Order: sequence, then C-alpha cells, then structure tokens
Amino acid sequence: MWVDKMCRLYEGSAVRQVTGDSIRPGGFQLTDRALEICAPAPGAAILDVGCGTGATVEYLIEKYNYKAVGIDPSEVLLAQGRQRRPDLPISQARGEDLPFKGGEMDCVFAECTLSVTEHPDAVLKECHRVLKDKGHLVVSDLYIKNRELTAELRKLPLASCITGATTRNELEKKLGKAGFKLIFWEDHTDLLKQLVFKIIMSYGSMNNFWQQAGAESFDCCCVQGIIKRARPGYFLLVAQKQWERS
Repeated sequence: MWVDKMCRLYEGSAVRQVTGDSIRPGGFQLTDRALEICAPAPGAAILDVGCGTGATVEYLIEKYNYKAVGIDPSEVLLAQGRQRRPDLPISQARGEDLPFKGGEMDCVFAECTLSVTEHPDAVLKECHRVLKDKGHLVVSDLYIKNRELTAELRKLPLASCITGATTRNELEKKLGKAGFKLIFWEDHTDLLKQLVFKIIMSYGSMNNFWQQAGAESFDCCCVQGIIKRARPGYFLLVAQKQWERS
C-alpha cells in the first residue's frame, strides 16, 4: 500500500509538469555533479534505483555512453519510458530486492528516491550488495535540519519525499551501518527553493498543487507549518562501499 501511494504521486502529471521526466529538484545538474566526483570509467555499469520513466538511464547512456540500467516499482512510469524509447533497459523491481548479482555495479544512483522507499535500510543494504568493492553510491534527496519534527512529518497526509526525510546525522548512521563511508556531501537547498517557487508559480499555491496531485484533503496551513519548522533542505552525497557484509 505504501508503494502504491507513493507511485500515484509521481505517475500523475502534476509533478512532471514542473520537473520534467527527471522528477526531482535540479534535473540532471546533480547527476553531472555526482559523475564529476565519482568519475566512473568509460562503459561503467550504473544502476538507477527508482528510475521512474528512465530519464536518468537514458541520459547516462546518450551523454556518457555508460552501461546504465534502471528499476522502479511503477509499471505505469516504466511503460511511459518505454513508449518514449522502447530499448531503454528499465524493469519493474523494488530497491529492497534488486534483481542483480552481487558486485555487478560500479555505481548506484538513488536520486530523490531513498526518502520515498518503505524500508531505506534494506535499500541501502541491497545497494551495498550489488556494488563492486570501492563502488560508489550517489544519493540526492531531501533532508531536515530539525530532528524534533521527524515523527510529525511521518504522520503528514502527503505521500512524498518530505514525509520520509531524515537528518544528515541519521542518514550518515544508516550509511555506516550498511557498510558505506561518506566521502562527499554538498548542500543544494537552493534547488529545492527554486522548485517550490516554480510549483507556486504554476499552480498558484502549494495547496492547489497537492489537490492537483491527488492528495487527500488536509489542513494546508497546519501541514506547511510542520514542514517549515522541520527546516527542509536538499543535498547530494557520494558514499563508497567499504566492506563486505556477512
């Protein structure tokens, strides 16, 4: 039910009318930035977890000639991607159960998707399993700066990345537990602010946007107040696989 609820937001047109098929703040800007840090070898195997319509997979293949593949739980989004490009190597799967052999990937991307997974610890464990030794995990996502609001965010009637956002400290603990070492962190909250501005300019208000996106009816002022007090930001991180799990 969690997955279905999350997928419905991104399967609709309300979000993509603002973000395009990348469905995240900044589009491919942070994809390029991450590749500058990781510097994968030509032809490297790259997995995009939560690929949606496969926009990043297509971008990595066409611009960089990487051996990119993607998985997503939404067959609706995958079908839209295949309609755009029938030969896209994208398939239906969840981040908690990746359909790849251990040590198969040079790099794994989770662009604005870790926060919308039901079990982020299990997703990180799977990312660790499919990566080669010293392989790179790239995550761009929302985070919050006020840990005290975590529980209230989880209860919000919104199926989106804000409800699954955590603090930088908590995320670093999760990465360490999964066998990763954080080697790069960069704040890109300006991209999140730009996206919110575009949404308001497109829909008139955040309340109108959520209604168009099919969210349940809720007290917008109360929800916005909780989100504001959580102090959300946006980040790009690169972590490196450090040890084999038993």
